[in-house]
Parts: sequence; C-alpha cells; structure tokens
Amino acid sequence: MKKLSSIIFLLLSFLNSPISAKQNPDNKSSSYLLKPKSVFDGEKMQKNWVVVVEGNLITYAGPSSKLPKLPKQAKTIELPSSTLLPGLIEGHSHVLLHPYNETGWNDQVLKESKAERVARATNHLRDNLMAGFTTLRDLGSEGAGYADVGLRTAIEKKVIVGPRLLVAGPALVATGSYGPKGFHSGVHVPLGAEEADGFDDLLKATRRQIGGGVDIVKVYADYRWGPNRTAQPTFSVEELKLIVETAASSGRKVVAHASTAEAMKRAVLAGVSTIEHGDGGTKEVFELMKQYNVALCPTIAAGEAISAYRGWVKGQGSTPERIVNKKRSVRLALETGVKIISGGDVGVFPHGDNVRELELMVDYGMKNMDVLKITTSGNADIMGLKNLGRVRKGGLADIIAVTGDPSNDISVLRNVSFVMKDGEIFKQQ
Repeated sequence: MKKLSSIIFLLLSFLNSPISAKQNPDNKSSSYLLKPKSVFDGEKMQKNWVVVVEGNLITYAGPSSKLPKLPKQAKTIELPSSTLLPGLIEGHSHVLLHPYNETGWNDQVLKESKAERVARATNHLRDNLMAGFTTLRDLGSEGAGYADVGLRTAIEKKVIVGPRLLVAGPALVATGSYGPKGFHSGVHVPLGAEEADGFDDLLKATRRQIGGGVDIVKVYADYRWGPNRTAQPTFSVEELKLIVETAASSGRKVVAHASTAEAMKRAVLAGVSTIEHGDGGTKEVFELMKQYNVALCPTIAAGEAISAYRGWVKGQGSTPERIVNKKRSVRLALETGVKIISGGDVGVFPHGDNVRELELMVDYGMKNMDVLKITTSGNADIMGLKNLGRVRKGGLADIIAVTGDPSNDISVLRNVSFVMKDGEIFKQQ
C-alpha cells in the first residue's frame, strides 16, 4: 500500500506541476492581481504598479493607487523582490536542433530520426518557456520538414507545453548550396532545406511552404558554397523579389539568412523584413537597411558558441575572425541606426540559455534598457505581434517576473521566478 500511495502521490504531483500541458483546465477563467516591486512595461520601468489579469488578457496595468475594483475570484500574487515584464521574445531559434558540441549539424540531419528530433524539440520548447521566452520565431526545421508546424499545433492544442511559435518550415535554398555535403555524386542525402531555382520553381516552392502552414518564409540569400567554402550570394534580386511578392500576397513576411554585403544588399532591395546574421555588413548596406526599414538579427551568441566548440577560449589568445567581424558589423549597425532584433540562433547552443544573446548584446555595446525594449516591444513590433511585447490594458497576458532589476544588470533575466502565457501560470516560485 505504501508503494501504491507513493505512485499516486507522484502522479498527482506531475498533473499539478507548472510544466504539465494539462495543468488546471480552469486556469484561463482565473483572475489575478500581480504585485511586483516594479514593472517594465515594454518601454520604461514603472514603480508602484500592479497588473490585473482576467482570462488571457491584461485588464489593468498601472499605479496601485488607481486600481479598479477586482473580480471576486481574483487571486493576489505577491512578487515583492521582482521586476515584472512582458514575456521575452526570441527572434531566431531552431527548436529541432541541439548544441553542435553534442552532435554535429550533419549528423543531426542525417542520423537522428524525425521522431527523436521532435522528442528533443518538446523538451527544448519547455526549456525556452521556463526561461521566460513566451514567443519564439523559429527559422527553419533543418531537414525535419514541417515538424515545426506540427509542434506549433501541439502547443496550441495543449498537447505539449511551449512558447507561442512563428515557424518557417523547411526554408528555401539554391540548388547545390546547402548541406549536408561531402558525399560522392552517387550518394543522395536529405538536405537541411528545400532547393528551388528560377521563377517557376521558386514560385511553386514558396507557395508549397505557405500551403504547408509556415508563418514566415525564410530564404538563404547566401551560403558557404564559394571557393574554399566562402560565403557567396545564391539568388538574384529578381528571384528574391518573386519570393517576397509571393509571400506578401498571402500576408507573410520573408526573412533572409545573409552574411555577405552583396547578399544583404540584394535581400534588402527585394523587400525582406529582416536580415539574419549580417557579419559582412558595410556602412553602405546598413544605410540601405535603414532606408528600407529592414531590421538586423545579429545572432551574436551562435558565432561565439561555434568558436568555443572549435577551441576558442574567450579572453585568451587571438580573437577568431568571425568574432572580429561580428563586433564590427554590430557596431556599424548601431552607429547607422538600424533596427535590431534579439535572437541568438538558439539550438546552436542550449535551449533555455537564450539570455546569453542578451548578455552579449550588452557586451557588444548596447544599453540594458535598449536590450529590454528590443527583446519585448521591439521584437513584437518588427514581427507584427500587436498584442504582445508590452504590459498594458488589452494586451495578451504573456508576463514573466525576475528576481532583481534587469535595467541595472541584464543577467537578472536568468532569475525567472514566474511565467504566465496566455493567462496561464506555468512557473511560480
């Protein structure tokens, strides 16, 4: 009986766990009064504020002295040492990848079954949410087809726990440019993205991905297919324009992987919404991006992680060329006034360690408050997420709390004590 009682206790504990997908089915009808030490509302830090949540909406955010009458069933949650802020938004993730120092990218694409990759992704999604990232822009399934679309649906149906997902499906690449590579001509291997070329082919491929359920179309405007694996442009401006126009007709935006100045220029002229990476950006290209209102997602953490996997120890010896280029490009982008998206290419490094990118943004010259704005209201605005990224009346109740003040120390964002998504509490310490 003792053993049976223990099993029943463990089962009940799991069902009531804050990370159970089927936790508290009545949670959405609950009302909460959140009383933190301070509130970062997505724009500025507010003192003596409280926040009221009813269902999945914020119904009041403002001074405690002006608090309206609360619903009878409202539960008060005291957060006396915490800063409350909008759920963080990850701008560049790959939930179907895990760190390359565990398994190389080629082997993940070639040797891990889709079932294994989805199982891993389920854990990755939970880790992102528990770290305070309530929305992820996932930019490519890397050989797993439309598994990211299925994961998005599973979260929406509450089969699994995870952030809101904006997904890009397989992504588009020029024939011959993408990997896995290194096999003789008689060997055919699955690729990490969908190949397409020329107007008819690109039109069909873009429409096929839209039909597959993507939220965003991602295109590789360049890749490492030049002499000695140097990055070189893949598509012409005309080809890129066709992708952008086709996606736009369905109400979708296009994002471009681009690390060379020429590919960045072509993508900007074609009308993409964001440039991912941008290591080779020049002052002229960043001025063009500013003119066309194209944002940069620098993915600083991925470059540093890959360099570390290859033996670089930060602060020791010479700095790798890719890090030197990244620092230069970020500095130029900031000087030019290009809009910045925060997104670390998480998946290259561990899911749940997303704050690493925000710490590096500060390390590379950005102010704490600017990084906070970028990761909340800034990302929301650029991604078209109208009801997210701010703590305000009428907004969706994606709210987190951290112990300490992230406007003084960005690393405080690692101290997540409370996570609410869509009015449901998933973490409370």
